Amino acid sequence: MQNYTLSQIAELLGAELQGDGALEIKKIATLANAHTGHIAFLANKKYRSQLETTKASAVILSPDDAAYFSGNKIIVANPYVCYAKLAQFMDTTPRSANSGIHPSAVIHASAQVSKSAAIGANVVIEADAVIGDNAQIGPNSFIGERAKIGSGTKLWPSVSIYHDVEIGADCLLQANTVIGSDGFGYANERGQWLKIPQLGSVIIGDKVEIGASTTIDRGALDDTIIHSNVIIDNQCQIAHNVEVNSGTAIAGCTVLAGSVTIGKNCQIGGMSAINGHMSVCDGVIITGMSMVTKSITEPGIYSSGMPHTTNKEWRKSIAHLRNLSDMKSRLKALEALNKS
Repeated sequence: MQNYTLSQIAELLGAELQGDGALEIKKIATLANAHTGHIAFLANKKYRSQLETTKASAVILSPDDAAYFSGNKIIVANPYVCYAKLAQFMDTTPRSANSGIHPSAVIHASAQVSKSAAIGANVVIEADAVIGDNAQIGPNSFIGERAKIGSGTKLWPSVSIYHDVEIGADCLLQANTVIGSDGFGYANERGQWLKIPQLGSVIIGDKVEIGASTTIDRGALDDTIIHSNVIIDNQCQIAHNVEVNSGTAIAGCTVLAGSVTIGKNCQIGGMSAINGHMSVCDGVIITGMSMVTKSITEPGIYSSGMPHTTNKEWRKSIAHLRNLSDMKSRLKALEALNKS
């Protein structure tokens, strides 16, 4: 890890420095766990009291919080964003594959692999696939026929990219992700399931990040499309012909059923599910464990997951819920009686 002085950090972040610019910083840490040589950050006012006890050599904070800390400080408008940028500068994550092509890789003669790409051990690259400049393909990954991987894109180990899939530049795919597997398409003929070949593909834009063990299915006829600047967490299921527009974030274990369209700059909480053929407009926030059964046409915050409570209270609530129909009928009878 490269160490930075506070002056260098302030310059990198375009921020105001108050304190010893020559002080060397070795690591980023939380306020609670920081020690000498560490820089911490305050992004949530509920942790402001920790400024009094932190052992950090410096703190990144906002102008509103600067007065509460007497030590070395980097003052910025958005401490959390600056923490993210500094973490990128100090990142020690290794490459997913070393330079060049590993001797154990199996690459079809018709595949086009950039000389600057890195291909890990036991990678398989099929016919007419294209691997862009400075791409990294992690060990045991599979790149199908005619698939395209853009420049600067990084695949961690055991990623499977099926035939005809297109992935843009500067994307990041975590381990065991599967892109382009068959969508769940079947017809029923007198009790027998008849498979419908999935003839579309998956098109992924630039700067898309996809978490570990997430699956994105290929389209039935048209393509499944993930636009640029989308982030998808671990263990999500994106079904065939879904379209996710730019700037949207999808948290872990979320399921998007077939032909769902998600607008721009949406946030979908973990373990949410969206029924097939629904659409969600731009600027929607769906809180965790929500079930979306009809399209959302107005921006805002939507919820349906039931917060936890004691088992006793939950059982009581469910009992009341089961009696709602009867209660409604009795209420209508009382209202009719009062009117007569």
